[in-house]
Amino acid sequence: MSKKNIIWIFSDQQPGYMLSCNGDPNVKTPNIDRMALDGTNFINAVSGFPLCCAYRGSLLSGEYPHKAVPGHEFPLPQHLPTAADYFNEAGYESAYFGKWHLDGHKEANGRAALHEIPKERRGNFDTWLGYENNNSQWDCYVHGHMKDKEIPIYRLPGYETDELTNLFLNYLDEDKTDPFFAVLSVQPPHNPYIAPAEYQGRFNPEDIKLRPNVAQAKSVLETVRHDLAGAYAMVENLDHNVGLILNKLYEKNLDQDTWVLFFSDHGDMHGSHGLFKKTNPYHESSNVPFIAWTGDYRYTNNKINSHTNQVINHVDILPTSLGLAGINVKENLKGHSYAAVINKENAPEDPQSAYLQNVIPTGHSDSFDRPYRGVVTKDGWKYACIDGQDLLMFNLNDDPYEMMNLVYNSKWQEKRQELREMTCDWIKKTNDKFNVPLGQFHE
Repeated sequence: MSKKNIIWIFSDQQPGYMLSCNGDPNVKTPNIDRMALDGTNFINAVSGFPLCCAYRGSLLSGEYPHKAVPGHEFPLPQHLPTAADYFNEAGYESAYFGKWHLDGHKEANGRAALHEIPKERRGNFDTWLGYENNNSQWDCYVHGHMKDKEIPIYRLPGYETDELTNLFLNYLDEDKTDPFFAVLSVQPPHNPYIAPAEYQGRFNPEDIKLRPNVAQAKSVLETVRHDLAGAYAMVENLDHNVGLILNKLYEKNLDQDTWVLFFSDHGDMHGSHGLFKKTNPYHESSNVPFIAWTGDYRYTNNKINSHTNQVINHVDILPTSLGLAGINVKENLKGHSYAAVINKENAPEDPQSAYLQNVIPTGHSDSFDRPYRGVVTKDGWKYACIDGQDLLMFNLNDDPYEMMNLVYNSKWQEKRQELREMTCDWIKKTNDKFNVPLGQFHE
């Protein structure tokens, strides 16, 4: 096969730091670390709208959230082509396994895990076996189709990540005549933070090393330690399953013909700044893992550094994947292809910033519940504003834990204005609407 296979493996609610290759002292992820060492690790990867549905809508369509999925439990518009459409058109076989969360089902109307998604709303994948949403990893149901055969809803016999990986491995075992684009989307380490006993037993909440910006309130600390023990156990279980997939690629002699992209839809605050879960512009919520790996020695040998500070965003993943596959990236896609960065090739200048949004807030407690816009820059700055008012500005080079908000410090008014204007440029470029403060503050 001359064209490269493409695999997406992505988790749910995993902060970018929550890998041993990214410096987390609490967790061991040897298989994902192997990908980072031999591949390209985007340490500044961005979740442009740190929310399940919104991120997934942009991931699959290549559109920004305000043009695709603007909030929680909104459906992906059917008129938008999906990643499967682009790969199918290029002669690829396409498959999706796991969490979808793009059919717009309201949990208030019944458990989303039991909601059956019509075939015409499964993104045009050749094979699709998954579920809308599920917050119970030991009670996971899937349904869908394999080619033209409809698969009625049934309950997976074990832990969600393990069982979805088994389905994915079975897919890889099938003899293929065409290149393939395959997706594995798992819910862990999304709450509830529960892993199989083998992994759960590895973590004592009292031994967890907390980030310096975790609020020191007793109620916060007790919750954070308990939650993190479960989340780390889930990540180690996920890493084990990633290893099974990599080994299967070697076994089937597919490794040199395949790009594997590992990432997450958004992070989890876990008590940093006194907040929990997602939707926040802070690093723990909006920075995610993103690693690109292939077994092809041409792309893994002679690397000076496997890390890059490029700010790849959700809309960039589809064009990047098409570029890695050797498929022409269509002009209608809004994102940027980082295939040249991953291939260590010369290319036109890459974006100097990524766009941050919270379009329609979720109403969830213990998180930021206001619409905002902002940017994360390649050279280490972050800015966000709410309607007509500056919200935050951090120099991530000097303040990686975002503990010094510089947005109202007159010493930095020129940088603040620069980042405001950069945010305005993104608003214009993406045909968004938002009231960004543009005036100067005076002594």
